[in-house]
Amino acid sequence: MKDNEATHLGRKLREIFDAMAPEPLPPRLTELLAELAAEDWQHSSVTKKTKNDLIAMIPRLRAFAFSLCGEHERADDLVQETLLKAWSHLDSYQEGTNLLGWLFKILRNSFLSEMRKRRREVQDAGGKKAESLSVAPAQQGHVDMQDLRKVLDLLPPHQREAIVLVGAAGMSYEEAAEIAKCAIGTMKSRVNRARMKLGEHFGVDGAAAFGPDLAAEAG
Repeated sequence: MKDNEATHLGRKLREIFDAMAPEPLPPRLTELLAELAAEDWQHSSVTKKTKNDLIAMIPRLRAFAFSLCGEHERADDLVQETLLKAWSHLDSYQEGTNLLGWLFKILRNSFLSEMRKRRREVQDAGGKKAESLSVAPAQQGHVDMQDLRKVLDLLPPHQREAIVLVGAAGMSYEEAAEIAKCAIGTMKSRVNRARMKLGEHFGVDGAAAFGPDLAAEAG
C-alpha cells in the first residue's frame, strides 16, 4: 500500500465526519446556549467563555450524534440534551481538560439511555436492510464519500464508534476508551478490526489506513 492511499482514506473518513453535521447550525442549539447564559447566575464567572467553547463544539457533537443514530433530527435532539446536561453539570467539568471528550461522554450516555427506553425487536424481513447497505468491493486504493459511508454502516456499532472517535474525531485511544467506557486494549482492538474491514474493502493495508495511530505517536 502506498502512503498516499492511507492518507487519502484517512482524510476521506474525517471529511465524512465533518459532513455528518450539515450547515447551518440549527438556531435552536445556539439560541439555547444564549438563553442559558442569560438566565444562569450560578456560573456567571465562566458563562461567556463556556458558552463560546460549547458553541464551537456543536458541529462535532452533531457529527458524533449522527454517527450513533443515523438521523439528523434525532442527532440534534441528542445534542440539545447534551448541552442542557453539560450546562447543569458545569461544576463537574475541570476547565482546561478535554471539553470535547467530556461532551462526547454525556452525549453517548444520553444515546444509550434513549436506546434502552426504545429497545424493541426490529424485523429485517428478507434481509432487505442488509441488501440495501451492501457495497460492491471498491477498486484497489479508490474510495468515494458515498462508498465509505455505506461501508461504515456495515460495521458493528462498537467498531463504527471506535473508528469514528479515533480515525475521524482524532481522539487518542485513552480518550476514546474513556468515552466508550471500555479498556484501552478493547478500544485498540475495535479500531484495528474496523480498520482491517475498511481496508479489505478498499484494497489497502487496513492496519495503517484511516488516520494515524495517535496512541502510538504519543508514546
